[in-house]
Amino acid sequence: MRVLVTGFEPFGGESINPSFEAIKKLEENIAGAQIIKAELVTVFYKSIHQLESLIVKEKPDLVICVGQAGGRYGISIERIAINIDDARIKDNEGNQPIDMPIFEDGENAYFSNLPVKAMVREIRNANIPASVSNTAGTYVCNHIMYALLYFIHKKYPQIRGGFIHIPFSTEQIINKPNMPYMDIDKITKGLKYSIKAAVENKEDIKIVGGAIC
Repeated sequence: MRVLVTGFEPFGGESINPSFEAIKKLEENIAGAQIIKAELVTVFYKSIHQLESLIVKEKPDLVICVGQAGGRYGISIERIAINIDDARIKDNEGNQPIDMPIFEDGENAYFSNLPVKAMVREIRNANIPASVSNTAGTYVCNHIMYALLYFIHKKYPQIRGGFIHIPFSTEQIINKPNMPYMDIDKITKGLKYSIKAAVENKEDIKIVGGAIC
């Protein structure tokens, strides 16, 4: 099995993006699956083209995209992506789409076909906070998750895929008092166990996995 795991470059004035920093530390093989690592630009649509090029080149069985969600306490396994861009800030090339559909011919929303609750359980069993999230936002993270699921529905039905949000890393909160964070090594560990669960569980489990907003 081949698993493509993507993170993003830094954005919003940050010097690092813990999504890709954590991915770089992943083992080359997890639960018998080959891990392919890639960094995406934090740019609307250009990131989508990058992602599809990687899918065509690497022919993965699983695709897990990872992004930063500053302010969240734990690792969030995203359940759903919606067909809307509504950017709070500009991306790294100055684009700021407001209330724009990502794909005109796409559904209003797509659900991840990963075992999201099995992934949450595996991470929690490693003593790392995790939960199912029902909103990936409306910035580039939701943008790329929606595009991935659009591609799966339209062109690559053999692939399973979804998105994971991670908190700020320790280095990012020096000047952000009272902001939740997680050490990059712990984020990497959480990603490792989420990938393990995705590889080993074709069907999801039925447990409580959400969080109180």
